[in-house]
Amino acid sequence: MSLPAGGARPDGARTARPGIGGRTVRVAGWETFVREAGSGPAVVLLHGSGPGTTGAAWEPLMAALTPGFRVLAPDFAGFGRSRPLPGSESGGEHPYGRRTWTAQVLGLLDALALDRCAVVGNSMGGAIALSVAHARPRTVARLVGIGTLGLDMPLPPGLDRLWAYRPGRAAARGLLELLHVDDAFRTDEAVEARLAATLEPGPREAFAGMFPPPRERWVRDLALTAGELAQIQAPTLLVHGVEDRVVPLESSTLRLLHLLPDVRAHLFAGCGHASPAERPTELHRLLTTFLEGPWTTSRSCAHPPR
Repeated sequence: MSLPAGGARPDGARTARPGIGGRTVRVAGWETFVREAGSGPAVVLLHGSGPGTTGAAWEPLMAALTPGFRVLAPDFAGFGRSRPLPGSESGGEHPYGRRTWTAQVLGLLDALALDRCAVVGNSMGGAIALSVAHARPRTVARLVGIGTLGLDMPLPPGLDRLWAYRPGRAAARGLLELLHVDDAFRTDEAVEARLAATLEPGPREAFAGMFPPPRERWVRDLALTAGELAQIQAPTLLVHGVEDRVVPLESSTLRLLHLLPDVRAHLFAGCGHASPAERPTELHRLLTTFLEGPWTTSRSCAHPPR
């Protein structure tokens, strides 16, 4: 997900909108930074793996959802203000991936005593949302994946470019061209904001070693099996930009429609990998409608046993 063009700080977290606060929560010894706003049923927003991105990318959607929901947007370990993890650069085991980030979110739910919530994930965050829903079927009442990973697939060229990013002005501009269809998101100001976010020392060092080649293995690492996907009980909404060049529609959402038991999809024409930025008003209405109502688990549309 791309940070909005305006108001970026060098640490990649924009000046918080009114009503949005932030705090650090200890999760199994990790320092996890969480933005929080509103009251009501809890909605957890999980960001993607783009260099420089953080939970701050969700702030416009947080502000829109807060009249009816308690909205939380954590920074994954290695991103933003959450502490990077020691690992492979010192000869240790690679610290990041589906297992680590899933454990981080599950630990956060425990630390905040959230026994019922909706989880919304973008790109890599969608894969972790699927993983959390599989691990905690009684906790996750609604599930949303936006341009989501979470399936084994050939490494998309756009995702390879995104994970191979190294900070530089030309690279930052190329990243925005990859993420967005609309030229309005590729301004000089947006390029400088993205570059500044990717130059923050902690996240910069973490990202440099997060997805080393061969990068196909990290797609596989984030993937759930068909059996795991079939066990997800939460009603699920998939959102995808038709012109997504990072996670192609046909590699993700169109396949998940045949694998998840209770699923529906919404497609945005003329939209790339950053639906929350490119279609904010429509996405807000879509999510509000999906998240409203009693949170009961339904498998009425489950596929018959194969």
